[in-house]
Amino acid sequence: MDRQNLTLMTDLYELTMMQGYFKNKDRNETVIFDAFYRSNPCGGGYAVSAGLEQVIQYIRELHFDWEDIAYLSSLGIFSPDFLDYLSSFRFSGDIYAIPEGTVMFPREPIIKVVAPIMEAQLVETAILNIINHQSLIATKAARVCYAARGDGIMEFGLRRAQGPDAGTYGARAAVIGGCIGTSNVLCGQLFDVPVKGTHAHSWIMSFPDEYTAFKTYADMYPSACILLVDTYDTLKSGVPNAIRVFTEMREAGIPLTFYGIRLDSGDLAYLSKKARQMLDEAGFPDAVISASNDLDEYLIDSLKAQGAAITSWGVGTNLITSKDNPSFGGVYKLAAVMGSDGKFIPKIKLSENTEKITNPGDKKIYRIYDKENGKIRADLICLADEQYSEDDDLLLFDPLEPWKKTKLKGGSYTLRPILAQIFKAGECCYTSPKVMDIRAYCQRELDTLWDETKRLVNPQEVHVDLSQRLYDMKIDLLERMSEK
Repeated sequence: MDRQNLTLMTDLYELTMMQGYFKNKDRNETVIFDAFYRSNPCGGGYAVSAGLEQVIQYIRELHFDWEDIAYLSSLGIFSPDFLDYLSSFRFSGDIYAIPEGTVMFPREPIIKVVAPIMEAQLVETAILNIINHQSLIATKAARVCYAARGDGIMEFGLRRAQGPDAGTYGARAAVIGGCIGTSNVLCGQLFDVPVKGTHAHSWIMSFPDEYTAFKTYADMYPSACILLVDTYDTLKSGVPNAIRVFTEMREAGIPLTFYGIRLDSGDLAYLSKKARQMLDEAGFPDAVISASNDLDEYLIDSLKAQGAAITSWGVGTNLITSKDNPSFGGVYKLAAVMGSDGKFIPKIKLSENTEKITNPGDKKIYRIYDKENGKIRADLICLADEQYSEDDDLLLFDPLEPWKKTKLKGGSYTLRPILAQIFKAGECCYTSPKVMDIRAYCQRELDTLWDETKRLVNPQEVHVDLSQRLYDMKIDLLERMSEK
């Protein structure tokens, strides 16, 4: 993508608050902000983290060009001394994050920013914009790939995405979530992911007849010969002409390494089963049958249940836009302010809605696995200085219904901290893996989920619990606030 300066990709109130802090310099204390979300997208049991690489790029390049300063000056609301401060602005804080490809759950910090409040305030909008979008698409892709039960999913929604950035970074996120490739050539170039594609109906229609179109395409791309068979009549014309071309290729001694047909309309279950029968009878049992046509996880799941003979799926609009759930809903909330003694003072946001009450303080996350099978038992949010031993019994409880408790016996579980430090004193201390490596890591992460959590409808919740110290802190703050 164009490496344009994204510094002004922010809401105006971030800058007006910054000026307010600047004019009251004693208010520029170090703070902690947490970015998190409150409910899993698409009614699912989990989400997949994505977008961190772009967040890193944004923070690294964060500065105000003279054009930015001139524009802000033209608004007539910013003072010369504040604009002078912005002209030499650089991020100097610490950032912790859940690495890309990690499965995650509601209310736990995806990103934790520890920085002077002016800096932490400025980066809010961009962090949410990047993480919300890419985590949404990675999660949707994971659901679609789960529905396909091991079949390959190709992302090809670029023309339906909400703009070039959404199409390209969305394709990257889709690959992280499990897609085997994308039709987006720019995404392939930028992020070194496989690009795939066949041909359109217009290719068929531009030739005198369907056979000639197929034959010409096969001559050009014999090792990647997937023919679109529904331009005219799938079973009477398309599949027979494809079989004719495949037969001629075999008779000519051309290796049939990757070949088959694509269906883009009609009753995909019926047509695929009939096409499979025709291909098998003609001696092409290994021919691929791929399908497209407004697919999503629910339709793919239904087609699999109907015994559709499809082994490769192209998913566009419903994936790249997450059409049924177009917003991830991540938020960014103040969790602590550093006091004069150098210690963090916890802060809490109250709400009439219980789920909107924030978790205060400087926190970290432990993921708890069943030692026997490696599946996730729960996540534990605790204070940053808390330590646990896997040899000790561990008592977990629901922070909303604390009478619901589970005790894990020492030695029956393992712990893994899942927040990694990304920036230290303004310098990046983390190297993003390649996208295909993140994809492989994500597949291992998804394997740690119970099947009950991965199901598409009414999944089992993975509990996100609070440590006793954090819970007590939260209750104490709530009681003190209620007394005011």
